[in-house]
Amino acid sequence: MSCHGLFGKLFEKHGRTKENTVPRDNEIFHCGQFHCSECPLASRCSMKSEGNSPNSTLMDKKLKRVLLMGNPNVGKSAIFSRLTGLHAISSNYPGTTVGFLEGSVVINGETYKLIDVPGAYTLDPTNEAEEVALRILNEGADIVIIILDATALERNLYLALQVLEKGYPSVIVLNMIDEARHKGIQIDLKALERELGVPVVSTVALTGEGIAALKAALPKARPSFLLPMTKDERWRFIGDIVMRVQMVTHRHHTFRDRLEDISVHPLSGMFLSLLVIIASFYAVRIIGEGLINYLLDPFFNSIWGPFLNVISNVLGGSGFIHDILIGHLIDGSINWEQSFGILSTGIYVEFAMVFPYIISFYLVLSLLEDIGYLPRLAVLFDALLHKIGLHGFAIVPTLLGLGCNVPGILATRVLESERERFIAATLISVAVPCAGLQAMIFGVIGSLGLVYIAIVYASLLGVWLILGYMLNKTLSGQSPELIVEIPPYRLPSLRNLGFKLWFRISGFLLEATPLVLLGILIANLLYSSSVLPFLSNILSPLVKLLGLPPQAMGAILLGFLRKDVAVGLLLPLGLTPRQLVVATVVLAMTFPCIATFVVLFKELGLKRLIQSVLIMISISLITGIALNYLLSYLAI
Repeated sequence: MSCHGLFGKLFEKHGRTKENTVPRDNEIFHCGQFHCSECPLASRCSMKSEGNSPNSTLMDKKLKRVLLMGNPNVGKSAIFSRLTGLHAISSNYPGTTVGFLEGSVVINGETYKLIDVPGAYTLDPTNEAEEVALRILNEGADIVIIILDATALERNLYLALQVLEKGYPSVIVLNMIDEARHKGIQIDLKALERELGVPVVSTVALTGEGIAALKAALPKARPSFLLPMTKDERWRFIGDIVMRVQMVTHRHHTFRDRLEDISVHPLSGMFLSLLVIIASFYAVRIIGEGLINYLLDPFFNSIWGPFLNVISNVLGGSGFIHDILIGHLIDGSINWEQSFGILSTGIYVEFAMVFPYIISFYLVLSLLEDIGYLPRLAVLFDALLHKIGLHGFAIVPTLLGLGCNVPGILATRVLESERERFIAATLISVAVPCAGLQAMIFGVIGSLGLVYIAIVYASLLGVWLILGYMLNKTLSGQSPELIVEIPPYRLPSLRNLGFKLWFRISGFLLEATPLVLLGILIANLLYSSSVLPFLSNILSPLVKLLGLPPQAMGAILLGFLRKDVAVGLLLPLGLTPRQLVVATVVLAMTFPCIATFVVLFKELGLKRLIQSVLIMISISLITGIALNYLLSYLAI
C-alpha cells in the first residue's frame, strides 16, 4: 500500500466520516511517519500551529468571504454565475484596470460573499491580473474554491498547489468533466481528494451539473496538509498525482479536433479569421440596424420627439436653458444629430446611435469568446501586432473600436502594461473609424466609386501600421509575450451568454452615458460660442497645404463634436473627389469625437491624453499633406 493509501487509512482509523472530515492538528502530525522516502510529502507534513490557519479570516463571521480561483478559461465566471445568478457587482481592483466580480449566495441559511478572482497561472505574478489575484488572496479568505480544467489537470494543478500551500480552507472543483470524458480522460475524484487533503467535486458549469454538490461541499472546506514546496518539488508532486489519479484512453480525432487544428494554422487559420471577422461585422450591422430601424428610431420619432417638442414650446423655443436641454432648432424642429441638446442629441447619440451597435458587438464578441475562438484570433494576430508594440489580444479592442471608439478604448484594459494601453488607445482614436463614421464615408464617398473608398481605408490602415511601429520604437518599455491558453471549441450556454452580455452592457451604460452627456454639453457650449468660427479663421491658411478651401476647416473642427456629422457637412462645399478624400481622411484622424475624448482622459490621464492629441494632430496633417500631393501627382 502506498503512503497515500496509509494516509487514507489514518482517516478511517479515527472514524472520520464524509460529514466530519476536518483533521485535528495532532492527527496531521502523525501523517509524516507513514510516508516513504520518495514521497514529496515526507518532509512537508508536520504539526500545524495552534488552531486555524494563520491566513484565514475569522470563521464565525456571518458573511464568509469565498474566492473563486483558477487559470484563465477554466469556467470560473460560469460557475460564479451559477452560484450567484445575476446578483453581482463588477469592480476594478483599486489602483489597477483589472476587473473582478463580487456576488453572494445563501446556502442553508449561511451567506457567502463570492469574489471571482482574475484568472492566473501562478502566484508568482507575470502580469497585472496575476498581481491582483495574489493581492486578493493575501487579503484573506474563509474558503477558496479552486477551479481546475479537467481536460488539463497537470497544468492546472500548479496554481492549485500554490493556493493550498497558503493554508486556506479549500474545495477543488474539476470543471468541464464532460469534455474530459469525451477526450478519454478519467479522473478518480476520491484519489485526488486523498492526494490533496481537501474536498473534490466535479462540475459541468455550462449545464449546471455538479453545482448542488459544490454548494454542499462549501461547509466542508478544510485546509490541506500541504506545506510550501519549491518549484521543482511542486512539479514532481504534480507528476506523481497525475500518474495516480488520471487515466487516458485512446480515441480517434473528431471533426472538432480537426477544426481546432485548422483555426490556428498560419495559412488556413488566417483565412478562417478573415471569414469570421467579415461574418461578425455583417452580424453586428444587421442586428444594430435592426434595433435602430424597428425599435429605437420609431420610439424617438413617435414618443420621445413629441415629448421634447412640448418641453421646447414650454421653454419658448430658444434661450440658454432651452439650448442646453433641447438644443438648437434646425429649420424649426429638433434634429437628433445636430441640435446638440442633452435631452435630444445626448440621449439619441447614446441610445439610438451607439447603444444598438454596443449590444450587437458585445453579443458577437461574447459568442466568439464562449465558443473559444478569441484566443485563436489573438494567437494569429500576435506576430503582426507585436511589430506595433502590442500583443495578440489588442485585436479585441481594435475590433470593438470599429463599432464605437468608446467601448474600444475601454476594452484596452485587457492589455497588461500602461505602454500597451497608450499605444492601443491612440491607434484606435487615430486610425480606427467607428460605425457611424464608416456609414458617412460610404454615404459621402460611395457615389464617387469604390476606388475612393479603398483609398480612404488604405490610408487609415497604413497609418495604423506605420504609427504603431513608430510608437513601438520610440516609447520606452517592451510588449510582454502573449501567454494564452487555447481552450477547446464548445457550444456556448445561452444563460452564460446572457450573463456576460448583461454585465458588459450595464457596465458600458454606467461608464459611458455620463461621459457622452458631458461631451454633448461641452459640444453645445462650444457650438453656441464663437470659439469654432474663431479657430476656423486662424487655421484657414493651413488648409491650403491640404489642397482644401478655407470653409473645410470649419467642418474638420466640428469633427471634435461629431465626426459623422462633420463628414456630412463636407458635401455642400462642392469639393472635388481628391479634396473630399483628403478632407475625410484628415477628419477621421484629427480628433476623436467628444465622448471618446472624455474616455481617453479617464483611461490615460491628462499627461498621456495631451501626448495622444499631439500625435493625432501631427500625424493627420502629415498624412493629409502627403495624400494631397500623392493624389495630385497621380491625377486622381
